[in-house]
Amino acid sequence: MAYVAAMQPGWNLGNTFDAVGADETAWGNPRVTQAQLDAIRAQGFNSIRIPVTWSNHHGPAPSYTIDAAWLNRVKEVVGWALDDGFYVMINLHHDSWQWIHEMPTNRTTVLNRYNALWTQIAAAFRDHSPRLHFESVNEPQFANSSGDAQNAELLHELNVNFHRIVRASGGVNATRMLVLPTLHTSSEQARINELTTTINQLNDRNLIATVHFYGYWPFSVNVAGGTRFDATTQQDLTDSFDRVHNAFVTRNIPVVIGEYGLLGFDRHTGTIQQGEKLKFFEFLGHYARTKRITTQLWDNGQHFDRVAFQWKDPELWAQIRSSWTTRSGTASSDQVYVPRTGSVTAKSLTLNLNGTTFSGLRQGSTNLVQGTDYTVSGNQLTITASALTRLVGNRAYGVNASLQARFSAGVPWRIDVITYDTPVLSNATGTTAAFAIPTQFRGDQLATMEARYADGSNAGPHDWTSFKEFDVAFSPDYPGNRITLTDTFFGEVRDGAPVTLTFHFWSGAQVTYRVTRSGSNVTGVTG
Repeated sequence: MAYVAAMQPGWNLGNTFDAVGADETAWGNPRVTQAQLDAIRAQGFNSIRIPVTWSNHHGPAPSYTIDAAWLNRVKEVVGWALDDGFYVMINLHHDSWQWIHEMPTNRTTVLNRYNALWTQIAAAFRDHSPRLHFESVNEPQFANSSGDAQNAELLHELNVNFHRIVRASGGVNATRMLVLPTLHTSSEQARINELTTTINQLNDRNLIATVHFYGYWPFSVNVAGGTRFDATTQQDLTDSFDRVHNAFVTRNIPVVIGEYGLLGFDRHTGTIQQGEKLKFFEFLGHYARTKRITTQLWDNGQHFDRVAFQWKDPELWAQIRSSWTTRSGTASSDQVYVPRTGSVTAKSLTLNLNGTTFSGLRQGSTNLVQGTDYTVSGNQLTITASALTRLVGNRAYGVNASLQARFSAGVPWRIDVITYDTPVLSNATGTTAAFAIPTQFRGDQLATMEARYADGSNAGPHDWTSFKEFDVAFSPDYPGNRITLTDTFFGEVRDGAPVTLTFHFWSGAQVTYRVTRSGSNVTGVTG
């Protein structure tokens, strides 16, 4: 438990040695340098998970000899990380879905290959610092199995073989920390129970349980209207963390969330609205801390710039870092929308104090005046009409001013004051492969899109919901003044059946539009 507590917080060197290709740069990240690791260590991270995919870097059966150059390169980077003072995790990563998943129908071959790789890895790192630990397999999964019982049996066999091989290799490996995942690294109770059975059987105090956490799926990818970090999304997190805490931590079996983040980030970090994503990370860091769970941020290159050594979203990074030690106040939104025309009226936000106290509102270095510029009643922060009139100035579309709500602890909460009009869409023609709706956003921002046929039934992918997946079915292009609809969307739209789209904007505005697919051609008209 003390070892894993010392690993907090952790970071993943994602899309690097786990890349499926010729080398560590195959997925677009630069070659790892000692300076990169130094820079990450300087951010306050105490552990680093270095995922490694071995599939393309070893010879044929029966020996499955690992390429010497690949193994030496992994050893070099592990050595740099250990020299930096990191706790370091290495594993078998995308091997899980590349060949280990074939175990139900090819058990002997898969097990022989798995055992051969771990025999070599264990030998190569036999005398490394005990701050290095091994993870048996990333996100284990099985294809064409007979169901949960067989899946549990096969993962148990992998974990037990892994444990036996490493322990038998001697040296530091005799007591080295070993990380065992649940099936799919899921935090579902049944998956936790299966891993509990394995850990009980192994009866080894130097074992670590691991799961991954990417949040409530509709919020994590922005589908089915899951645009906000709401009570359902928060409950999903607390339930997951409670389950692993109750099963493992209460029994002094430490838990590492080996990856966490939001799945939409795999496309880009703008898939989830900024303020809602900040609330997710603020709460995740807090709740993990209360449950004594170590977290390792998944970063495939989208967070920390590995060339400039800077965070691509400093605001997100500040919230993550703060969550390791304290709570931050937030609010119901990070946006206040003011219409372009007509009278300016006072606007209210609900403060989420999270155990802090509200200490004031600031613009730059200037404190706004309570009673004149804003009022606070309970958890309601109201910005007065006179203050908003001043802040919007000539009411140009977009962000006119940014305020900071400040609290007794944590990081401030940014509030953008935005001038807008209801967006205007125009008629368009195109193809299923390239269709864009000319859009005057007029200061507003797109939250989500619904798609329905004339009879009210849902259109497009994920037809169990009318709300489509952001940046998969549709995507706003603010600089290009358009909203694109993708071939993925049209691929599941009936030919000749008009679809009514309802675009929901963060101001609360809703705009309808109608598209009709005819073969590969698409016509769009304002609704």
